Amino acid sequence: MSEQKSIIFFDGVCNLCNASIDFVIRHDTNDRFLVGALQDELSRRILSNYQVDPNYLDSLVLLENGKIFYRSTAALKIAKKLTGFAPFLYPLIFLPKFLRDPVYDWIGRNRYRWYGKKSTCRLPTPEEKAKFLSPSNSPHPVTG
Repeated sequence: MSEQKSIIFFDGVCNLCNASIDFVIRHDTNDRFLVGALQDELSRRILSNYQVDPNYLDSLVLLENGKIFYRSTAALKIAKKLTGFAPFLYPLIFLPKFLRDPVYDWIGRNRYRWYGKKSTCRLPTPEEKAKFLSPSNSPHPVTG
């Protein structure tokens, strides 16, 4: 039986977030993730089933095995499943969130100033399309 894919929701206009998603796509060689912009209607409908505020853009959101993860916890859980050096960051999960999340939040507060932002969400290239959330490849029931 195949494992259900996890979904990474990200700020689709943030240049840093888009670069991070590019990294995930390149290093997700076991095809464990789908990605979707937090601003996308399908993403909002899925996240509404988990009581996530539809205007939430403060961090990436990971939906894994029916549970929602935010901030550094989400980033480290994602890193664990990638190839390359990223899994070596996972032991940071054992640090308490009150130590990890302030660093994540500091970067998040400054991401537009340091890296800029786009006027619209990115569109996947034809090669990336299978990695992006769409009604046809959503592993989660969408209601509404």
